[in-house]
Amino acid sequence: MTPTLSSHFCGERGRARPLAFDNCRATPSAHSSPLPPQTGRGKTRRRISDMSEPVSHIVAQMPRGKRAGLLLLFLGPAVAIYTLFSIYPLIATMGLSTYTSDSSGARHFVGLANFEALLGDALWSKPFWNAFGNNLIFFAVHMCVQNPIGIALAGLLSLPGLKLKGLYRTVMFLPTMLSVVIVGFSWNLILSPLWGVAAGALKAVGLGSLFAPWLGLESSALVTLSLISVWQFVGIPMMLIYAALLNIPEELIDAARVDGLGHFRIFFHIKLPLVLPTIGLISVLTFVANFNAFDLIYSVKGALAGPNFATDILGTFFYRTFFGNQLQLGNPTMGAAVATVMFFIILVGVCLYLFLVQRRIRRYAL
Repeated sequence: MTPTLSSHFCGERGRARPLAFDNCRATPSAHSSPLPPQTGRGKTRRRISDMSEPVSHIVAQMPRGKRAGLLLLFLGPAVAIYTLFSIYPLIATMGLSTYTSDSSGARHFVGLANFEALLGDALWSKPFWNAFGNNLIFFAVHMCVQNPIGIALAGLLSLPGLKLKGLYRTVMFLPTMLSVVIVGFSWNLILSPLWGVAAGALKAVGLGSLFAPWLGLESSALVTLSLISVWQFVGIPMMLIYAALLNIPEELIDAARVDGLGHFRIFFHIKLPLVLPTIGLISVLTFVANFNAFDLIYSVKGALAGPNFATDILGTFFYRTFFGNQLQLGNPTMGAAVATVMFFIILVGVCLYLFLVQRRIRRYAL
């Protein structure tokens, strides 16, 4: 018996069982066993089809009340915490910067007078511009030293066949996990001309004449602290770039090897262009972190950021202005003005990166 359009034979242990087809749907014949009820199968098909739809479409088809409840459930706690600890303090600081206080402690609204004094009055503008210039140097050292070293270390760790990669990663990332206070105190002892080990170590290798009290000289204190910060945090760009290098498809690397490229040319012509978005992200993170820096300078040089304010940056200048020190009384309203200016400096830098650098990186990637 040969199969036709109206019949089909399904083999089951050598026996044939006819099934009749009606409009491309299988219906059991009189000689076949009954099929399971269509109700359950329809529910299963409907459930599978629902699972195949994107989650965004399912959420969009929900009633407004249910959708608002889901948003409140999942986003409400995060928004509340972010508003309480980030947005509200920012708005309160900006509001405080528009007031001034008299000798009795009463506050009076003065508008932008605090900002005019901060940027124009010699009593406030001189230390502010000194701290701002030092902050630029602090940031430049990190950009020109920390990030290139992180890129180089990540490139070395990504080499195939390198042994003990885990040990190298741990050793280079370990300073990042140390407390800034411990790092500052340790390097202060190491570089001390009285009891530090740096002078003896340089003499042991015949370079004793190069030693100097670097932390005590106005010309070298800021760069020295910047290099200490580089030593501590170089592991962060290294790990971020290393993770980006691991995501590069192996087919590209294999094709480059087939074409005769060595490790050096593969890194600069293939790997490095592919991790440019990560390098851009690291650059903006470095900018934000450096213009918020405070703890290392304070732990090594104190609130006065000596010698002669040579290591003073915006973070330490804000601390002295807001809380005061042995040379001046605290001024919360002027300190709020300094904090507001710091916020807008960081905001402008991040916006310049997003609208100028990030767009070009995306075009290059496309």
